[in-house]
Amino acid sequence: MFPTLRFDAVLVQAVIAGALSFSHLHDLAEAAGQDGWKAWAYPVSVDLLLVAAWRRMRTDGSNRDAWLWFTIALVASLGANIATAGMLDMNDIPPWLRILVAGWPALAFLGGTLLAHAHPPATNPAPQHEPVKAPETEHTVERAPEPAPELPPAEPEPEQVPVAAQESEDVPAAAPRPVSAPSAPAGSVPPALLDHARKIADTHRAQTGRPIDAVTLRARLGVPPALADSIALQLA
Repeated sequence: MFPTLRFDAVLVQAVIAGALSFSHLHDLAEAAGQDGWKAWAYPVSVDLLLVAAWRRMRTDGSNRDAWLWFTIALVASLGANIATAGMLDMNDIPPWLRILVAGWPALAFLGGTLLAHAHPPATNPAPQHEPVKAPETEHTVERAPEPAPELPPAEPEPEQVPVAAQESEDVPAAAPRPVSAPSAPAGSVPPALLDHARKIADTHRAQTGRPIDAVTLRARLGVPPALADSIALQLA
């Protein structure tokens, strides 16, 4: 399908203004002594310089050369429009205007060459951002806790309880009993020593889960083997 043509008032106005300006430049150049095809080339030269300067200004608005040549072309176009409006006698053009018209081709060629070969504006290169590396996640592998090695139960240090001190608390000092005699019978164990031995045996059973033996009991109480065996028999 063919595109639909739409009426654009701005475009029509631009065509009319360009045609009028074109004819004014042609009339001025012809009055200044440029006849034939040369009179038609002058308006083309002025309009092309105007368009080239405008394009350069849009590309680089801070280009002073583009603004300069745009102003020169605009003054030439406006001057021709004003001159043909009755401000000058078209049958008697002043010499200075003839000189300007005759020198215009060289001036327009210089301006067009400078605009065409002007260096493009230096653009700052966009900073190259380094790719952001994702933080490395630490993978923690949970392991089942290893069973702690079974340590032998720590037996408390043997408590050295002097037999004499135990007897002195419950038995009068005037009648001490010789508990350290190896041939003492089982019934001759002092009650205080027996109670103390029973506490040691209960503590040993709570820590190890086993009843205390005579060797350990003798080491804890610090008594002779015979007395230790007698106490062990009563604690059994």
